[in-house]
Amino acid sequence: MRDIPNMRRAVLVAAVGILTVLMGSSALKAQDVANGSATATVQAALVITAPGTLTFGTVYQGVPASIAINVAAAGRFLITGQGLAGISCYMQLPDYLSTATGDDRMVVAFGTTDASIDSTGNVDPTSFGAGWQNQDPHNLPDANVGGLGTSNIFLGGNVIPSVDQTAGAYTGDIILTVAYNGS
Repeated sequence: MRDIPNMRRAVLVAAVGILTVLMGSSALKAQDVANGSATATVQAALVITAPGTLTFGTVYQGVPASIAINVAAAGRFLITGQGLAGISCYMQLPDYLSTATGDDRMVVAFGTTDASIDSTGNVDPTSFGAGWQNQDPHNLPDANVGGLGTSNIFLGGNVIPSVDQTAGAYTGDIILTVAYNGS
């Protein structure tokens, strides 16, 4: 009769083992796994061109000349990119225009209202559409690419030839850097 308690003990141990396995597998069944994802859409690349040169034309020794932002001789930069995307613009402006040989230079100046950013896609500086008018080209505001995917910056300025300015053609580089700003 001594075997009965041992059998009971063996059955009890087996039952506890089976319950442990069953409880353990039910705990495993209560877990699940899901796969998520991450997505991103890269905006159209910005393309900047300078189709319109800031043209002072013929100037005379000792006589300053000005070009307004709303005349055909104004400089023009075309910005093409993702419509309505926010952009930051930085313009690097020369202090002088130089002769091709570099033997003479003429002062060029840009005032605090010598730039406009037209976000309508308008390419004519004489008929401003909408955007940011009369801006400081040394400190352009954040803007946006127009809804049609283009904006234009119009630039005016002044040249100040000296009384003994050397005759000839003068040029200077104007560099526009534009980047998306995420707004």
